Amino acid sequence: MPRTQNQLILHSMASKPNTLAIDIEIATSLGFDGLETSGNKIKAFLDAGFAAQDLKARLGHLFLPGIGFLIDLERQGDARQQMLREAEDLCALASAAGAKGIEAITGPLDIRVFEAGASTRYPELYRGLVDLPTDDQSELTAANLQAVADIAASHGLLVYLEALSWTPLNTMDAQLRIHDRCKRDNVRIVIDFWHAYTSGDTPERIARLDKDLIYGVHLCDSLPYAGGIPNEPVLRDVPTGQGVLDLQSWVDAVKSTGYDGWWSCELFCNRQHQDNSFAVARDLRTLMERLIPA
Repeated sequence: MPRTQNQLILHSMASKPNTLAIDIEIATSLGFDGLETSGNKIKAFLDAGFAAQDLKARLGHLFLPGIGFLIDLERQGDARQQMLREAEDLCALASAAGAKGIEAITGPLDIRVFEAGASTRYPELYRGLVDLPTDDQSELTAANLQAVADIAASHGLLVYLEALSWTPLNTMDAQLRIHDRCKRDNVRIVIDFWHAYTSGDTPERIARLDKDLIYGVHLCDSLPYAGGIPNEPVLRDVPTGQGVLDLQSWVDAVKSTGYDGWWSCELFCNRQHQDNSFAVARDLRTLMERLIPA
């Protein structure tokens, strides 16, 4: 019986090397309530000659809370116009799939930007707003999020924000400031346990969030983090449930807010990406069922 609350969602990163069709088969056959996928996987499916009606027929009853992702939300100048075009394209793909929203993430993505002397050593790297005061970073990012939210609203979609933990506006407090300055009703945040942990947020901080601001949760794990610039490919290369996070405490913190929405099993474990994706997803669903009562 599909859940109507606390839906268990297969994240396409748990099946990273596979096609959208395989992701759908995994989610459907294992009894997930839905699928959080990427615009790239949807685009590849449609570019291969399938029509939007083929896509929706394949998805069947699966709930699509959103698709990822719009990168480097804070882009300025000509790059800002490109970002808005990408937002329009992503919204069109979300609409074609029947998804409810799109994910927007902060940048820069390349952690080398934050090394000492990076502007001289790597002059070709996109630096985003890292050289500006925090208040300016917040204002410019909020203005961009507002513009993206307006595009999404024209498609009947919402936008969920995820700040990457190595980027300037990485904490829950910083994300809430962006949300408040954005002033759009169709903007929410997603809680990612790894990004929260490596940003210095705790389950206690999560428990103080307004449940109505939380759109979804990325349930994931981490290797030990000792500080500094968090290296995502290294720190997230662990099966969920075998890392250092007390997943039950993080889940309980979210649930203590009154949140009863969707939970998505994002995964960055290289070994599991090369393993049997059905078996990996089955284990993830079993773990989620234990941690998150219906």
